[in-house]
Amino acid sequence: MSTVELPVVVGVDGSEPSLRAADWAADEAALRALPLRVVFASLWEHYEGCALAEDFGKPSEEVRAEDIVTVAARRAQRRRPGLRVTTDVRFREAEYALVCEGRNATALVVGTRGRSGLAEALLGSVSTAVAARADCPVVLVRGNHDNQAAVATHGHVVVGVGDGAEESAVIHFAADEARLRGVPLTAVRAWRRPAHDTTDHPLLVGGSARVQEQRAAETLETALAGIPPEVKVLRATVEGPSRRALAIASLDADLLVVGARRGGGRFGTPLGRVGHAVLHHAACPVAVVPHY
Repeated sequence: MSTVELPVVVGVDGSEPSLRAADWAADEAALRALPLRVVFASLWEHYEGCALAEDFGKPSEEVRAEDIVTVAARRAQRRRPGLRVTTDVRFREAEYALVCEGRNATALVVGTRGRSGLAEALLGSVSTAVAARADCPVVLVRGNHDNQAAVATHGHVVVGVGDGAEESAVIHFAADEARLRGVPLTAVRAWRRPAHDTTDHPLLVGGSARVQEQRAAETLETALAGIPPEVKVLRATVEGPSRRALAIASLDADLLVVGARRGGGRFGTPLGRVGHAVLHHAACPVAVVPHY
């Protein structure tokens, strides 16, 4: 029986952020030797913007959905010659259509929206909702205003390690990304100093903190036990809030991987405080991997 190849899917809307996402998705599909599926999803017939108008020599109001996916597909094939690319236009609410696409995808890639400095600092509601609800890993691509995907230059992938065996899907996705890129994986586990840590006796000072740090190190070892030996793993236990530790770790990472818990029987659940903070403040693309 042949194995079904689930594509890497990217959602595009004609904006520069979505074209950066398409570039990143092309690289990911090439890494995994998978096809790329470019999807436009909107209840409107055309995108009211100017990012693609020059490509077609027509006013922005005449740029249609088919034009948008065509340009994104051409960019992907120029970027990665030989890449298998298909396109589709879905005249449905974007969030719902992309979540549905994620049911038959290896990964779903979306960009962030925004024309101003403030808007670039905040994620669009569609990107956030898709990250919170999709059944497959969702990669949110942020970048500069140069209309290009960021080049992977830092040479490592970072994963935030949470609690519970259910997070193994998060760890394995991150390890696979590091393996495909041939770079180390840095696993980060945050810990907090107890508020009641004693300062009364010199032999007890910092004792509770050392216990918490040791527990964090043990959690890391347990979570990383199943990683293939060919992946080089670096371990980091960091004192402080998880969202701050991961935001700092993203400064010199090519990809940050975090988990998102899915609730039983519910159509998606919130990302949680850590997930929201990381998506809004990370300095690199963020992969949100669902676990149950």
